[in-house]
Amino acid sequence: MPRVPLHSGSRLPVVTLPDDAALLAAPPPLDPIADVSAAVVEALRYPLAGEPLAALAPRDGGRVTVVMQPPEQPLPTVPDDPRRHALAAVLAELARAGVARDRVTLLVAGGLARRAGRAELDALLRPEQARAFRGRVVVHDCEAEELRPLELEERGVRVHPALLETDLVVTVGAGETVLHGGPGALVDATGPGSIRAARAASLLEITGASGWQLAGALERALGRAVPLIGLSLVLDRPRSTGLYRGYPWSSASLDAVRRSPFRRLLNAAPAVVRRRVLAGAPRELAAVAALAGPPSVAHAEALLRGISVRSVVVDRQFDTLVVPLPWEALHLPREPLNPITAAALGLGHALRLWRNRPPLADGGTVVLLHPFSRVMGHGPQAPYRSLFGALRDGVTAQGLGKAEALAARDRRAIAAYRNGSAPHPRLPFADWETCAGTLARAGRVIVAGCRDAGAARALGLVPSHNTAAALAMAAGVAGDDAHTGVLLGPPYPALVVGGR
Repeated sequence: MPRVPLHSGSRLPVVTLPDDAALLAAPPPLDPIADVSAAVVEALRYPLAGEPLAALAPRDGGRVTVVMQPPEQPLPTVPDDPRRHALAAVLAELARAGVARDRVTLLVAGGLARRAGRAELDALLRPEQARAFRGRVVVHDCEAEELRPLELEERGVRVHPALLETDLVVTVGAGETVLHGGPGALVDATGPGSIRAARAASLLEITGASGWQLAGALERALGRAVPLIGLSLVLDRPRSTGLYRGYPWSSASLDAVRRSPFRRLLNAAPAVVRRRVLAGAPRELAAVAALAGPPSVAHAEALLRGISVRSVVVDRQFDTLVVPLPWEALHLPREPLNPITAAALGLGHALRLWRNRPPLADGGTVVLLHPFSRVMGHGPQAPYRSLFGALRDGVTAQGLGKAEALAARDRRAIAAYRNGSAPHPRLPFADWETCAGTLARAGRVIVAGCRDAGAARALGLVPSHNTAAALAMAAGVAGDDAHTGVLLGPPYPALVVGGR
């Protein structure tokens, strides 16, 4: 039986897997773009559709709003993100087109997550690039009273005034998912109701994604008021460059990590030490293409190219899927996973990275590798307590809606969001909602290595002491012909089920 090191929180235990288990990891890295800035400039001069940036740029004191989401995807975080170079290249190209440097507004649209602080804003540009920036940096507040109404085809939304009080809107991002990047950045610059309305069954398929439809409608409505152009990068997956270079896509690295004495020492260290070591591990992230045009066009093309770079093709669905979870959550700034964010990362993110069909067969079993420690207290984790209490009490879907409406009226929670010390009180409900599709499909979700059985049961999950017991439970349900898949990550691969 193969023995493979997998994430379980901040530990890397060695897990014994069935002989026929399929190890699913993102493919090896491609040759990156040698000069991201030059690729961005070329993309803006020769867009996929529409006018180039130089033709759209205003003259004679016109204003430009550059919209960017915090780089929370892909996971894990990489210090030198190519989006920094892309943003700097966009600002330089605007200056060459005649836009005064002090007439540029950088709008950071984070949706319902914690509002970006000084550390997150400093990471958007390199120090020398930040010193050359003379414009205004604005962090979107979805609860701000100055949001402006904008009528779409079927509904009205409230948007940040910087999207309307300008002569050009430029979106800068990467083609990671249907909801993150491109016109999704415009949705994240609206009110909490419209942000919550952005949903998708698959994060890689536009068809049937209400969030994409909302983003497209917002782009069209905004385009009737001001010109728009978008830049989308095609990113490779984050790659480890230090001691565990090649993990998890290289079979040689899996064996090296399994034999490493450092892994054993790290597993035995206190949690705070393990997290600090893992957060500081050297990684690199490369861009393989840069595309420009209308935000939805550039983003859709970047998303399709990114899937071809990061995808694994499987011929059929799996009866059992093993999903290892790291210690850090998906949202920025990274926080330790609590039971709700752990479920959202595994069920709502990793298992929604598919095309054609869901990777889990109807009635299949999901095994999450995580201790499920209940770290919800004061500070950034506080908004999750109300949702956890409602789930523990077994409220219905209608009851969760009432609990969310009540949380959204909590003045102290809203104040904490607005001053950047906590996420919006609606975010926990949005995170939990992303799990609904997988929970409806799965026959059971087992938490392997669970140290808080009460927390797992409160979410309707099955606690298990270790991975061997969890896999034995899954095999007992699926039978001898079970098809088992193991997602090696993060970074998690995109799964194309049933061929391309």
